[in-house]
Amino acid sequence: MAAPTPPVTRALLIANIGAFAVQQLYGGDRMVEAYALWPLGPLFHPWQVVSYAFLHGSLLHLAFNMFALWMFGTELERVLRGRRFLELYFASVLTAAAAQLAVTWLTHGQHPTVGASGGLFGVLLGFALLFPDRRITLLFPPIPMPAWLFVTIYGAIELYLGVTGSASGVAHFAHLGGMLGGYLVFAYWRRQYRRG
Repeated sequence: MAAPTPPVTRALLIANIGAFAVQQLYGGDRMVEAYALWPLGPLFHPWQVVSYAFLHGSLLHLAFNMFALWMFGTELERVLRGRRFLELYFASVLTAAAAQLAVTWLTHGQHPTVGASGGLFGVLLGFALLFPDRRITLLFPPIPMPAWLFVTIYGAIELYLGVTGSASGVAHFAHLGGMLGGYLVFAYWRRQYRRG
């Protein structure tokens, strides 16, 4: 029998699915206008640096992100415990937002950002740091590889796509910002442990 999903991961899954349901029932455009992460300007509000992470552009977008959260977050939360897992997740959400705001400011971008991917990329990096040799098999291509290699390749692809402007409509630098947030949180914890 599979172990239950730990409480913070479960709460994040419920919150994201609930927010998507509200989007569908009460008008996605109004939700995006108020709670998506808009570039700095008249549509930007401070709460958007968190609220954007609970909105999704489509059912497929939501499903992919929630599957990744369940897959990597479940095991990571069991090791880190709830409070630290929450710190990791929301630090990654915030650094992803900061990276996206910086990029849209520099490029004069006008489009809003939605999705939990920034938090997930921080979780993914945390998973690779704690379980570097754990084998991960992609759906396509179905090649097993250690977690550290998977995350390195994924990060390199995101950087390439972001710099070249390929796969437009995806916030590649927000993903990288989420990874940076995950790294910074682990570095902070490591310093705390050495002092203690």
